[in-house]
Amino acid sequence: MDLNSRPLAPHPDEALPKFPTFTLTSTSANDGDTLPDPQTAAGGSVSPQLSWSGFPAETQSFFISCFDPDAPTPAGFWHWGIVDIPVEVTSLEEGAGESDLQLDGAAFHLAGDSGEASYYGAAPPQGDRPHRYVFTVHALDVPTLGLDDDATITVASFNALFHTLAKASITFEYQQK
Repeated sequence: MDLNSRPLAPHPDEALPKFPTFTLTSTSANDGDTLPDPQTAAGGSVSPQLSWSGFPAETQSFFISCFDPDAPTPAGFWHWGIVDIPVEVTSLEEGAGESDLQLDGAAFHLAGDSGEASYYGAAPPQGDRPHRYVFTVHALDVPTLGLDDDATITVASFNALFHTLAKASITFEYQQK
């Protein structure tokens, strides 16, 4: 089976309404770079450091996700989701995706497609083309999305769509040869 023969999935931002943007950076890697080994599943599934600024003054909370649109599934693969991040929090240290104990305030992880409520590192099929890992921070107009820890990242993304004031994304790549 040749996984590379399937069409390239669109970037998730292309399929959603356009929102104002703000700045999202990482000390773990630069936008467009290859994910470092610690951010891969084989390297330990250590979430990257993220910092954001320039979001709207009306922001009341943040929602963060990591999505691989290139996974060989009809719906991509969710690697990470955190909801209800307080507006005072404008960065996450490397490794904050390990557990809710690494998060401030009411923020909590949702289970990703790996089944774990934590960051799951890049793990594309061996020999497949490079996969994109899109990290997105949504600035929301509510202090909470009102979800419980049984909600999926897809449900959080759907609900966030109606409360997003602005969003910022950074994309990394990874390929297993």
